[in-house]
Amino acid sequence: MTTAPAHSFFAAGVSALADPVAAATRAAEQAVRGLAGRRPDLVFLYISGDHVPHAREILTIIHERLHPRHVIGCSAEGVIAGASEIEGKAAVSLLAACLPNVDIHVFTDADLPPIPDKLDDDTLGSIAQGIGARGDLRATFLFVDTFNVPMVRLMPALNAARHTGADALPIGLIAGGLVSGAKSPKDCRLILDDTVRHHGLVGVSLRGGIDIEAIVSQGCRSIGQPFVVTKAKGNVILELGGRSALDAIQDLVQDLPDSDKEKLHNSLLIGRVINEYKDRFGRSDFLIRNIIGVDQKHKAIAVTDIVRAGTTVQFQLRDATTASQDLGMLLDAQQLHDTPSGILLFTCNGRGSRLFSTPHHDARKVATAFDTQRSGEEAAKGGMSIDSPHAPIPMSGFFASGEIGPIGNDSYLHGQTACVVLFRDPHD
Repeated sequence: MTTAPAHSFFAAGVSALADPVAAATRAAEQAVRGLAGRRPDLVFLYISGDHVPHAREILTIIHERLHPRHVIGCSAEGVIAGASEIEGKAAVSLLAACLPNVDIHVFTDADLPPIPDKLDDDTLGSIAQGIGARGDLRATFLFVDTFNVPMVRLMPALNAARHTGADALPIGLIAGGLVSGAKSPKDCRLILDDTVRHHGLVGVSLRGGIDIEAIVSQGCRSIGQPFVVTKAKGNVILELGGRSALDAIQDLVQDLPDSDKEKLHNSLLIGRVINEYKDRFGRSDFLIRNIIGVDQKHKAIAVTDIVRAGTTVQFQLRDATTASQDLGMLLDAQQLHDTPSGILLFTCNGRGSRLFSTPHHDARKVATAFDTQRSGEEAAKGGMSIDSPHAPIPMSGFFASGEIGPIGNDSYLHGQTACVVLFRDPHD
């Protein structure tokens, strides 16, 4: 009989077999071998392609083979497994976690109160109770259907419902993503324990003896100078620095090098400063939002955020090179810490082969960042060798239609990002 681990332990499984039962069985068997007799406390499960309609069958097999205490996951356009990104085809990917010192609290949208326009203490208290937020919260994971959940209200409410520490900062991060690959609500699959749902959200909060950190690569670089929004209405920016928004953009464009001008058509975004008290702003100080429309009559622009007068913004450019460099820098900083025991990766379905010229970009970038046993020659080649004599860090994830992850002290719904969640044992 195997003794329960004193520390957290992770194992992964994946299969792209065409038969859903066979795929679930193979993914589960891989995890069983990795767990070496341990029973997982939590399994993250992601299903894509033609396997999505068979989510119940797949879930049944996961329970029969792994006997997990909890399962959470969703359907997706593509899944991530180790250093591989499986896009646009049927696959099953899972991450099984043994968390002996962790309290696990699962919930759905039915456990949350209606969220009013103006939050009050009673509502925040009910939300905190529903998601299991308290002083030892490490992380809350959310998987959400794409059609029915008002994320513009949900995320601020979840952020505000968390407890604060002695430093007055909120405790616990929020991460996850929106179901992708669904053309209508009936195509969504949300998995929690032994149930499969088509709408709403499923969540799990982890509390206690584990360290969880998340990095969000927005993959942008600032262009021009910051502007103060001097006139706005809802998500429409009318004036920047006392001038019309379009006039400000036109002057900005004129000063750009030709190489940047060529990228403007599909890559111009706007960043909203999160902490207005800073004197200087870096990449991690902006919440990146899309520009979704132009009003020629009023010389205004519409963005995917509510913007208020007095907010500082700066225009941003995103391209494959910048996105790759940004993720690499964030991962370099993580190598100063202990090697993680397990990893989740939530990346946008607009990344992958739609953004990068080489396959498996984000997954390989993450996997190789912590593969310290590779030779310098191997690392220079990129990717992961299937003949590698050592096991990489167990990793799973999915391509989302919106990624949830922290920037600064709060978490947001993002687009075009890669959110990497790292699990580590706490220091004694």
